[in-house]
Formats: sequence, structure tokens, C-alpha cells
Amino acid sequence: MANYYALVPAAGTGSRMESRIPKQYLPIFDKPLIHHALSALCDYPPIERVFVVLAPDDHYWAHVDSPYVPSRLEPLFCGGETRAESVLNGLRAIHDRIGPDDWIMVHDAARPCIGKGHLDLLLAGIGDDEVGGLLAIPVADTLKRADRTHRVIGTEARRNLWQAQTPQMFRFRLLLQALEQEETAAFTDESQALERLGYQPKLVASDNRNIKVTYPQDLLVAKMILTTELEMEE
Repeated sequence: MANYYALVPAAGTGSRMESRIPKQYLPIFDKPLIHHALSALCDYPPIERVFVVLAPDDHYWAHVDSPYVPSRLEPLFCGGETRAESVLNGLRAIHDRIGPDDWIMVHDAARPCIGKGHLDLLLAGIGDDEVGGLLAIPVADTLKRADRTHRVIGTEARRNLWQAQTPQMFRFRLLLQALEQEETAAFTDESQALERLGYQPKLVASDNRNIKVTYPQDLLVAKMILTTELEMEE
């Protein structure tokens, strides 16, 4: 039986948030954004261990109140200039501890609303697939292509288009191979690296609660989602 592991790249600064503090450390309910994502992963029984990839000079992590260190969560101070570099560096750091066919689940630190239901969907949807796949939602809005002045130059057909989310879960050996063989700076997600090698990752239908915090207003939306989830649990 293959084991499950999670890796969370968190070495970026989140420049689009217009904040002096890296966005993964911005507060929601008096806890940093990253705390909510890591807690959900650490609380999920099938995951053996959660690795978080941080910048080598990260001074914020020491102030994160986490009850999971070191029993469930392990920081790796080997983050790179890009997300893909951070993931690759993290995979290399744990190479001798993960089996080649074990699952590595890569999740955005800026997706704080991930829940057990999302993780259940991913594991059930991927099953024993030889490659792996990712959470995603079908595109519902009309898509416009713009020029540099923000003028519309075309409308894109949305049929069969999906919006990728995380976690994205792949066999360890395949993901490491894909990131090592290709130019990692060009990748915006792990699936793209596998696609470049000819693989076809599986799309697992998710929902829009699994929001990624990218812009300041997204923090408010994430807070509302988390508030609703807490009220439903009570």
C-alpha cells in the first residue's frame, strides 16, 4: 500500500497582496493563513507527514503556534525563487524518506479553506491511478483575452476548461522526475510538469470553497467560508 505525504511550498512573498508581510502569514482569526491549511492536512489521518517548504531566511515561522511540530509537521528551509523550485527542493530534501510509488500531495499555503471533504474527494477520485491528479472546478464564467491596455481582443471557449486547485497529488518518483527534467521556472502548478512529459493527470471535481487567497479581498471571502464551516460543526 502506498503512503500519503503532503508538501506545502511557502517560500513566496505574495506580491499581489500588497502587504509587507508574506501573505502566508497574514492573519485569519488571529492565526496566520498558513496555519489553517497546515492544520487541515495534519488533522487528516491518511497523511503520514506534512512538510512545509520555507525560505532559508524565513523569520516568521518561529512565531507560528503549531501543536504538530515535530510529531506531524516538519519545516524544510530550502525554498527557491519560484513555487516550482520550492517544490523541487522540498522533494529532493525528503527523497530518501519517501517511496517511489508513495503519494505526494502538494497544497498551496494560501488555500486555508481546504477541508476533510475535499481531501476525501481527491483520494477517492485518484484511487490507485498510476499517475495522479488534482482538485479542479469546471470554468463557469465567460473568459476574455485582453491586450496590454486591458482591451478585449477575444473570447475564449470555456468548454472542457477547468480551473486548477490544490492539493495536486502524484506518485513521488513521477513528480520528482518531471520537475528535474523540465525548466521549473515555467510551471505554475505540478500538473503542468507531468503534462510536459506526456502524462494526463486526472481532474477531480471540487468546489469554490477551496479558494486561493491572492488579492486583499480574498481574505474576507476566506474568513466567511471558514466562519460558515465552524458554525456547521457546532
